[in-house]
Amino acid sequence: MSSSTPSTVERAFEVALYAESDAALDAGASMLAADPGADGELDRRGREFVASAWGRGWQPADVVRIVRRELDDVHVRLVSALIRAQQPDDRPRGPRWTAQLDELAAEAAEAGRPPRTDRFSHATTVLELYRLLLRLPTLEPLDEPARHSATPSESRMLTRIRALLAKAEATGFPEEAEALTAKAQELSARHSIDEALLAARAPAKDAPGACRIGVEPPYEQAKAVLLDAVATANHCRAVWNEPLCFSTVVGFEADLEAVELLYTSLLVQATRAMTKAEAAQRAGGRGRTKTFRQSFLAAYAHRIGTRLAAAAETQVTDDLLPVLASREVAVTAQTDRLFPSTTTTRLRGVSDEAGWTEGAEAADRAQVGARPRLP
Repeated sequence: MSSSTPSTVERAFEVALYAESDAALDAGASMLAADPGADGELDRRGREFVASAWGRGWQPADVVRIVRRELDDVHVRLVSALIRAQQPDDRPRGPRWTAQLDELAAEAAEAGRPPRTDRFSHATTVLELYRLLLRLPTLEPLDEPARHSATPSESRMLTRIRALLAKAEATGFPEEAEALTAKAQELSARHSIDEALLAARAPAKDAPGACRIGVEPPYEQAKAVLLDAVATANHCRAVWNEPLCFSTVVGFEADLEAVELLYTSLLVQATRAMTKAEAAQRAGGRGRTKTFRQSFLAAYAHRIGTRLAAAAETQVTDDLLPVLASREVAVTAQTDRLFPSTTTTRLRGVSDEAGWTEGAEAADRAQVGARPRLP
């Protein structure tokens, strides 16, 4: 009885992928570097690792985010190339997935060709990446629900919202940022209400979906609280995965878009306000940078949450209540299906009184507006 001889790639994987030591990694990389004929199989196996990640609930942005956090830029470039190379073999996906692929392609085009390295260094990079991909845990699958194509009016609305928030982030004048952010929230609210009424009249009702939003260190607890506040105000639910540094937001598509845009903008504005307030504190002789920032962002998130919750309770007309209630039931049911078991957590390390005060005042300045009443 004869048995086939393992390929170079199989032998390198056996040595390197299931061991933690640098020596094992070097041994596997040496095998691959010495056999140029193995390159095709090595690339193919990489695409298989990517496809396996999709089968475990990961999406392109999720994979890139964890590779960027755990490894280096060269690994990010490599995984981005693998994801794009695997795309022709993948099944049809939804618009959010497609948008993630488009963003990867745009980033690759902007970055240009990666620098050339020797074969051993490249093989080491490949094995380090494959080792990470092999060990990715299983996530909740976020299958996108069917939805109608964006109308020209929807596209114009989202373009206007993005433009307003970009101006709010760029301006150095707090009053202008307030007005721009308030207008963006007003347009987001109108967009959400219009979508809800349209879905209520449609023969086949829209269904809630979900997306993942990165919540990166440092001060990730406060950032997760801020995202939860924005999600709640926009009829969504947020579930934080602390070990993997993201929150899953569940809601209807128009509301998910609003949450992504508003959270990103508020975080930029909070960071800018925090840096300015911290500089003033340090000029006065204080040096507790970490505790100041932690307390600042915690207060900012808390105050924004309070204000958004109040606005959500008072700015909806009675005729909208049945529509919004049915959508809330659908969002809750979808959240419970994806996350049948969740726990709560408390903010830690909030001990700087000056940071808390400054953060609360910054949140008051970051006016987000109120949901407009229907005429």
